[in-house]
Amino acid sequence: MLSFFKRKKTNDEDIKSTGSENAVSAKDLLNLEGVESEGDPEEEVYTELSIHPDWNIPQEQEYVFRFLNNELSPLKADEISLSGIEIVKNERQVVCSAFVRSSINQTIEIGTTTLLLIGENEVYGRKEFDLTKVGHIPPRSSRPFQFVFEQKDLYKPISAIETEIWGLAFQLQSENQDHTLDLAESWEKTLADEDKEKLRNMLGSITPPKPGEIQLVGIQSKFMDNGKLQVSILIQNGSQQNIKLQQLPLVVEDASGEVVAQGGFVLEDLEIKANTSKPWNFVFPTSLLTKDPSEIDLSQWRAYPPQE
Repeated sequence: MLSFFKRKKTNDEDIKSTGSENAVSAKDLLNLEGVESEGDPEEEVYTELSIHPDWNIPQEQEYVFRFLNNELSPLKADEISLSGIEIVKNERQVVCSAFVRSSINQTIEIGTTTLLLIGENEVYGRKEFDLTKVGHIPPRSSRPFQFVFEQKDLYKPISAIETEIWGLAFQLQSENQDHTLDLAESWEKTLADEDKEKLRNMLGSITPPKPGEIQLVGIQSKFMDNGKLQVSILIQNGSQQNIKLQQLPLVVEDASGEVVAQGGFVLEDLEIKANTSKPWNFVFPTSLLTKDPSEIDLSQWRAYPPQE
């Protein structure tokens, strides 16, 4: 239930959507090949409220949805849009209420697709949703729905998600776009050409991350002369959006399967571009080693974020 209804008194002035609106071309999102557009590209389309036929909501709640819908800006012809209504957080979930809007002159049904939860110039997370649950959306209409993101769907803690600047957006996959290597300037300058080629060959030999997924792949691990453990990791971004990592907790296991190092790293907005992989070094001081270095077997190893 929207928090508007938790207030003792509600005036129209108090009712307003907090999320942004993000529209895409219907042809980019839906399989509409062979269907001619009936819309005038210059026309402004105002969408009518459509409540899911299985919903049985109080009259007051329908009034609020109708009021908010009437406040929305018009769409262009043949667009599908997500217009954020409200975002509510608890310890386990982020619940986003939004209008799914269509300016198409025909009834549509959206299938399984990936949605991004976005803030100001950053992606908070992503999740694949079965949007057939939204139902058949009538022509030129707007249907409210709720989208739930859990911590595993997010790139940062729930507590860090802003509720004042947010939105939902469709993630459109570009066809035939290869996953590429993205080297930081310091790596570009210091890494030998043969080592760059080895990284590219490695990238071509491993399974790329799923759409929207962040994946860590170990490159190399070694002890430095000062006894510190250095692990080199390929950070893979399967999203179509650039992401910035502010911090990354890591656990390292050796060939025995035992945890040999654990710690958190401040990355100061390390950016991994859309659909790329970036190598990065993480150095564990001896104080973060959980096993005597002489007993650590690095013939096989893996690094991963600790499970919550």
